[in-house]
Amino acid sequence: MAQDQDPWAPPGANSGNSSGQKPNHQQTNEPRNKRDNEQSPPDLEEAFTNLLKKLSGKNKRNGSNNQQNNKLPDFNVGKLLPVAVLVGAVIWGLSGLYTVKEAERGVVTRFGQLHSIVQPGLNWKPTFVDQVIPVNVEQVKELKTQGSMLTQDENMVKVELTVQYRVQDPAKFLFSVTNAEDSLGQATDSALRYVVGHMTMDNILTTGRSVVREDTWKSLNEIIKPYDMGLEVIDVNFQSARPPEDVKDAFDDAIKAQEDEQRYIREAEAYAREREPIARGNAQRIVEEATAYKEQIVLEAKGEVERFQRLLPEFKAAPDVLKERLYLQTMENVMAKTPKVMMDAGNNLTVLPVDQLLRQKQQVTTLETDVQRFEKNISNTGNSKSAVNNSSVSSSPVSNTPISTNNDRQGRFN
Repeated sequence: MAQDQDPWAPPGANSGNSSGQKPNHQQTNEPRNKRDNEQSPPDLEEAFTNLLKKLSGKNKRNGSNNQQNNKLPDFNVGKLLPVAVLVGAVIWGLSGLYTVKEAERGVVTRFGQLHSIVQPGLNWKPTFVDQVIPVNVEQVKELKTQGSMLTQDENMVKVELTVQYRVQDPAKFLFSVTNAEDSLGQATDSALRYVVGHMTMDNILTTGRSVVREDTWKSLNEIIKPYDMGLEVIDVNFQSARPPEDVKDAFDDAIKAQEDEQRYIREAEAYAREREPIARGNAQRIVEEATAYKEQIVLEAKGEVERFQRLLPEFKAAPDVLKERLYLQTMENVMAKTPKVMMDAGNNLTVLPVDQLLRQKQQVTTLETDVQRFEKNISNTGNSKSAVNNSSVSSSPVSNTPISTNNDRQGRFN
């Protein structure tokens, strides 16, 4: 009987067959229906509907052959859905909080397009919609470039240069060019090669370092201006310039000689600055002395004129007497300044060397003072008597010396 049951028959249909009371037309069509059911695939729509009913808690499972329905506990997903949505929204909202540092600015892009620039502090963005790129706008960065470059006189020189810059506009820094720092490096190299190519090697290695720095800075600003990269060049430092190794020693000697020249020039300038005030002071002193001397002579001349004007009436009254008086006064003034004495004895004029007489008298006085001091020292030792005898003997020829000398120094002239 079990062989006659249809596996695809509805529930309860196999119970009649098991009792053997089956109509004849069903028995006649049983092999054909059995073959059709075995060949047809299961109904997918019905299986999917049953699955949804199980998930929604509305499906029912058939029991055994007694057709008793056993119910499963209901699992209501619709009640949990709002809670899940609320929790997801809170998590999504919290995930959008972010902080921008004090030295940074946040560049906000919405779906990849520039939206805004946010200031430092706590901010919020919709997650999966906006993206924030922090850019430091206060940090001073340094870019270094170096290489061998050709000069105007067709020589090779190795130069090193550093550029200090910072971000001025973060949006332009990110989106004006593909890589702003790489573009700045290429612009720096181009500007440096242009400047070096228009200068000689001697100028670059010696006195033209400051010129290279200033010209490179100016040329770099002109190159990056059309690109509008949002960068600000703060300073350009020309680090070093070296000649090729073959001529390095000669250039070192030349540079040393120029440094010595500059050192000597600075020393000379310092000496000039030191001596110039002294010379100016001496010149001013001489000018003042000359002015004072001029005023003195002028005043003396005015005094003489005044004196002669007073003597004019006397001269008119007795000219000979006044002439004699003036002559005597003049000769008195002149002879008062000479150390010699002239004695007029008729037709002969005797000159006495008074200066030599006074000098010899002073020497004799000094010698007598020394002898007295010596005698005093001898008397203190107890030999005062012998010391006095010796001193009298030694002093007698000394006293005669100026007399003989005075006789020898006399002379006459016509």
